[in-house]
Amino acid sequence: MIGSRTSRTHNSHAGESIASIQRRTMIVLVITQIIGTIGVGVAPSIGVLLAGEVTQNEAWAGLARTASTLGAALLGLPLGHLAARHGRRVALAVGWLLAASGSAILVVSAQWSLVLPLFAGLLLIGSGSAIALQSRFAATDMAEPTKRARSLALIVWVGTIGSVLGPNLGTPGRIISAGTGLTVYASAFLIAAACLALAGIIVFLLLRPDPLMVQSSRLRDSRTEIPTKKPGRILTMISSVRGNAQARLAVLAILTAQVVMLAIMTMTPVHIVHHGGSVDLVGITISLHILGMYAMAPIAGWISDRLGHRVSIWMGVALFAFSLQLGAAWPDRMPWIMTSLIFLGLGWSFVNVAASALFAGTLEPEVRASSQGGLDALANLFGAMAAFVAGPMLAMSSFSVLCLCSLGLLLPLVMALLRRTRGTEATA
Repeated sequence: MIGSRTSRTHNSHAGESIASIQRRTMIVLVITQIIGTIGVGVAPSIGVLLAGEVTQNEAWAGLARTASTLGAALLGLPLGHLAARHGRRVALAVGWLLAASGSAILVVSAQWSLVLPLFAGLLLIGSGSAIALQSRFAATDMAEPTKRARSLALIVWVGTIGSVLGPNLGTPGRIISAGTGLTVYASAFLIAAACLALAGIIVFLLLRPDPLMVQSSRLRDSRTEIPTKKPGRILTMISSVRGNAQARLAVLAILTAQVVMLAIMTMTPVHIVHHGGSVDLVGITISLHILGMYAMAPIAGWISDRLGHRVSIWMGVALFAFSLQLGAAWPDRMPWIMTSLIFLGLGWSFVNVAASALFAGTLEPEVRASSQGGLDALANLFGAMAAFVAGPMLAMSSFSVLCLCSLGLLLPLVMALLRRTRGTEATA
């Protein structure tokens, strides 16, 4: 009797504190996302250029360019399992600190043009991308179902600040370079390492109580039987998605968006430099692209919550198509390439926000964290493969052909959306 009364009191208190836990979680995630993405943002711009400079070989440079994305894929799943077992706080802190160590290794690689540290550093800094993605799911752990997409979108949106600054670290890098004797690239990665380490320390110290642990505790308290599914089992995640049509649509949408975005974004700096563009122009172009990826995320979240996830995904597909047609039509005109990259980012944002919120809301809580980690790992793996294939394709053909091939990759998602639309109409 006493135990029952204590349990009811605990549950009542937990219910009253859910809103405050969510507010605190969002504040910590916002701060760390801004700081951490500054460090992550160096990989798609300065990291890509460093790969070409250090390797002096197009084949090796292509591998190096995909290393950070491959690192995000390889580390995304264990970080998701870590969250499922020990909570978001531990997983996010470990991820940011791993990325900081990778950035520190890249300082050495950039300073002395070392190939092996280049690959090791880029693989580890990919952890930052995996954790930036996991942070958006952390925002949904305690969110109300009707506000889940907007909470997720806010974390995506605040990444705008850091992700736009990251590709331009070459500018403050020159200042540090003048005072320390480090190269510009090494100085940029030194700044990135400091930001990533700070993000890891902040999230470890301040993300209390852990939102995922609170959610798991509430789930256990509300059930009379212990769930048979255990977090962290990849086979459980696969079986859960296989039998869930909405989750399958979300997975297809996220994978498509990641492949199309990374194939074009990874090769754009190379394309610009081959046409006589400077490092500063590369930084500005990638910053504009990242601005497109994150700045409109709250609108994508609002549309997803109010009008439905499929509406937002359809809008993202249309934005992708417009972007790729611009890149194919005017590949040699930098203003149009910049415009194309902005719309590429917008397309990714609308698809990713809607599909991520759909995925988070369709899986059972006991497999959600590990499944999210598995999805992010799979998305980054597909993205790494796309970036790797895009290099030889660009070398053998042209930027226009790369854009047209990427346009064709949207067809399976369009067909899946059309099938879903017809099924809905038939049901109605």
